[in-house]
Amino acid sequence: MQELPVISDKPRVKKPDWLRVKLPIGQEYKHVRGLVDQHKLHTICESGNCPNMGECWGAGTATFMILGNICTRSCGFCAVATGRPEAVDWDEPQRVAEAISLMKVKHAVITSVDRDELKDGGSIIWHNTIKAVKALNPETTLETLIPDFKADRENIQRVIDAAPEVISHNIETVERLTRQVRIQAKYRRSLDTLRILKEGGSRTKSGIMLGLGETKEEIVETLKDLAGVQVDVVTIGQYLQPTSKHLPVARFVHPDEFKELREIGYELGFDYVESGPLVRSSYHSERHVDKGYGRGKWLEEKRVAG
Repeated sequence: MQELPVISDKPRVKKPDWLRVKLPIGQEYKHVRGLVDQHKLHTICESGNCPNMGECWGAGTATFMILGNICTRSCGFCAVATGRPEAVDWDEPQRVAEAISLMKVKHAVITSVDRDELKDGGSIIWHNTIKAVKALNPETTLETLIPDFKADRENIQRVIDAAPEVISHNIETVERLTRQVRIQAKYRRSLDTLRILKEGGSRTKSGIMLGLGETKEEIVETLKDLAGVQVDVVTIGQYLQPTSKHLPVARFVHPDEFKELREIGYELGFDYVESGPLVRSSYHSERHVDKGYGRGKWLEEKRVAG
């Protein structure tokens, strides 16, 4: 397994009070924990050290990670292990579908590692997983957070054809920092992936992390680029350094700045903008399915404010 290089030996910036999270507790958390272990499932909640794991698991939901837990890419922000992945597990789609059924969740999120060594990029397993989940859980809505598939139309089309309610692909950071933050990814290629998804008729979503050294102007430019490929939902959150071997936090963005970016996002035309220090891609994702929900709530806020 490949070890990530030490990015910086500087001491970590102290986290502000607004980034404190509750420890995972409660019966629902234990229930989800047991199901994940029993069915030998991978979750980005664990692999990505998500700060909202206690809240989401406590509510009986989780974001499943398919195609193993070893990624072929080595992004400077991500806690998922990098190296040579194991062979594709063709039984995985059914196990994920069964776990979602046992959890009795109304909305599920599925993501995956990058599998660049596979000709199909893992898109066949993606298609099979979505179909299996839908077959066993016809009332469950589904968001899929996919890799860029190197913007290959055939591989992306497999996901589109499986028809999840939302298809997400994260831009992650501004264009200037992409080479540093997402070493094997390309900013424009991610935009191409999102464009292909929209051309296929999908409800699309993307996310940005802040605190890596970007400027406000670059953030707004990124939002404009996402609006330009007609992304429906955008999430904006604070980057948190998972280990000392990952990129350091340049600064902690104040909640007021996140509120301002939420306003900017809606003014640019997004249908839903989720913006806050602890926001992650799948946070409140059940609200991102319904067209007009976020924008309607924002317009009502403005009306009440006068």
